[in-house]
Amino acid sequence: VQLQASGRGSVQAGGFLRLSCAPSGRLVYGMGWFRQAPGNEREFAAAVTTGGTTNYADSAKGRFTISVDNAKNTVYLQMNSLKPEDTAVYYCAVAKGYGVGASNSWYNSWGRGTLVTVSS
Repeated sequence: VQLQASGRGSVQAGGFLRLSCAPSGRLVYGMGWFRQAPGNEREFAAAVTTGGTTNYADSAKGRFTISVDNAKNTVYLQMNSLKPEDTAVYYCAVAKGYGVGASNSWYNSWGRGTLVTVSS
């Protein structure tokens, strides 16, 4: 499964960006977004099932919204009130089961990553 992510960009603090990710095959269970800042390990940001159940990291709650459009086979991550600490490469990943797991092991196909830069 290949994943096509889009929405990379640079914004100022307080701004917003929307990332999208579409797998090459049909999205069966759901998708997660992870991010990796320079010098840090990859961390969970948000996840959604095809049924609309969501899960967010504490750092994302209240600012990020993950959603799925099953007709378009696409998952979106709307990021508002962005902070410099949100600067990272963002990865989308396809879940291998039905749920909103926050662990890397819950996902079996990963996108190549898209860079988000937030300046102060």
